[in-house]
Parts: sequence; structure tokens; C-alpha cells
Amino acid sequence: MSGGIIEDRMEFPAEHLRNVYGQFDEHIKKLERSLNVTLVARDGTLRIVGPESNVRCARGCLEQLLELSRRGNEITGQNVNYAIALAMDSRENALVELDGDCICHTVAGRPVKPKTLGQKQYVDAIRDHMIVFGVGPAGTGKTYLAMAMAITAFRNDEVSRIILTRPAIEAGEKLGFLPGDLQSKVDPYLRPLYDALYQIMGADSFQKNMEKGLIEVAPLAYMRGRTLDNAYIILDEAQNTTPAQMKMFLTRIGFGSKVVVTGDASQKDLPSGTKSGLDVAMQVLKKVEGISFCELTSKDVVRHPLVQKIVQAYETYEKRAERTSEKALKRKRGR
Repeated sequence: MSGGIIEDRMEFPAEHLRNVYGQFDEHIKKLERSLNVTLVARDGTLRIVGPESNVRCARGCLEQLLELSRRGNEITGQNVNYAIALAMDSRENALVELDGDCICHTVAGRPVKPKTLGQKQYVDAIRDHMIVFGVGPAGTGKTYLAMAMAITAFRNDEVSRIILTRPAIEAGEKLGFLPGDLQSKVDPYLRPLYDALYQIMGADSFQKNMEKGLIEVAPLAYMRGRTLDNAYIILDEAQNTTPAQMKMFLTRIGFGSKVVVTGDASQKDLPSGTKSGLDVAMQVLKKVEGISFCELTSKDVVRHPLVQKIVQAYETYEKRAERTSEKALKRKRGR
């Protein structure tokens, strides 16, 4: 960004100042640092000073954040980071457009919405396709958004039940060593699914539907031999399936059902040398009509901003390690 130093002014209602500025002015400080501008609020007017293109970009960010605040949203660090990224890509109105797509509300009344363009594409793919693979790093909302879509479809009588499953992979600890009956042993693996259900549906509603058999949370092994009609089925942590398990799961699908498969290829807990069913499925099914693949990236991380930095740091490290390994292999072959 470049250009001569200019000053721009925009009206800024005092009632939205605190929300957009953030605690201890953290949001505004981030805008100033990222865009190399100076922001001064006085008497309902916000002065923006800096290079022309930077000022234009900052104004676009602030207009989006102000509109989000007017719509009743609490402005978060993720909103600010994404507003900056969108403005730099000349996508000034995208953040406000995303805010218009409300999937449902949590039991506490908070709206569940896609917060990035990648999440929006993922949600739209779920609406339009029978089977969707959502692949990406931790914190991109793969499971949570799929759960919100499932609960919305269930409430609207589009499906008669919800089935949530994930492989019970032992990460260095044997199931037999855990106390309790079989359900107690597998519950720790399914806890993230329970947490999302409680938050969106509420504990009482979840328990009632669970007792009626309308919501089922079970390990992947329980899917064998079944045909799942008129159901919303979510397979979580799919990177920990074997190719045989993935094939078994995908061939359970019956009429009137919708399936979302989520996974993070960078966090496999499979034994060394074992192929991931998710990796194989993405190769085998990529040209099959009716199946959509959505690849979310570190840009779609909506947890604490530090999580995004961690994901990006690991991606950089793994790419560097891969290049080093390839160079070593070439040198070995050249001998």
C-alpha cells in the first residue's frame, strides 16, 4: 500500500465506539499497526490519517466492523483480523454479507454463522450436496458448523434423526485401562460432539432426543451392518479411519440422508504406516457427482488468534521439512 499522506473522516456513533475499539483499544491498535494509519475519535467523528491506499483500506474495515456492531454482534479479534485480510484483497463487503447467513441460535441465544469465506463455501456445500468432506486444521469450525446444520435440519423435520460418530483411536492409552462400562470407555472420544450438542441444542433437549433414539452418538464401529435412512450423519476425526472403515461408513448411507465427513489430515493418530481412509476417499471420490470437497485453511481459523498463528507455524515447518526431505532423497539418488 502506498500514496501520499491524507486524512479521512467518518461519522462514528459513540454507542458503538467501545465495541469496535475493543478492550483497551486492542482492535484499533491492531488496525493502526497492520495498516500503518493513525485513528483518532472525537465528538462522534473518527479521523483516519495515513497513506491514501491504507486510509481507504482502514475505512473499509471500520465500516464493516461498525455495521456488524449495529447488527448486535460483539466485535472479536477474529472479526478484525478477517476484516483486514478482506480489505487487503479488495473484498470490503464480504464480512457483512457473511453476517447475513445465520444457521441457527445456540441455547443461550447466540447466532451460529459462517465467519469466513471458506466457512461460507462449506455451509453452502452442505446445503447443496448429499455428501460433503470438510477438511482443514483445528479451529476452522468443521464439526461445529456441521452440527449446527444437522440440528437445524432436524428441527425443520428435514431428517428424522441425527447420528454422530467418530473412530475410537487409542492415542497411546488402551481403552481397557479406562474405568467403567463400554459407554464410559468411548465417551472421552465423543466428548467434543457432546459439547457442541449441549451448546447448540441444550442439555435437556439433547437428553430427551437421545432417550427417544432420535440423536445417536456412537463410535464408528457401531455403524457396521446398518443402513441409515432419513438421517443427518456426521463422521468426525475422519483422518483416523482406515480405508476399510471409510468405505464401510460411506456405504451405510440410505435414502433421505445427508452426510458430512470432517477431518484434519495433519493430526493423524493411526499406527505408523497405516493409510488414512480420509486421504484415500479424497482421491477415489473426487470426480463422483453429488460429493463435495471443502478444504479450509489457516485463514478460516476462528478460535483465539494465537491458534491461527500456531497452525500457520506448523504448516511452514512441515513444508520446510518436506522440502529438506525431498532434497536429501534427490542427493541420495544422485550418488
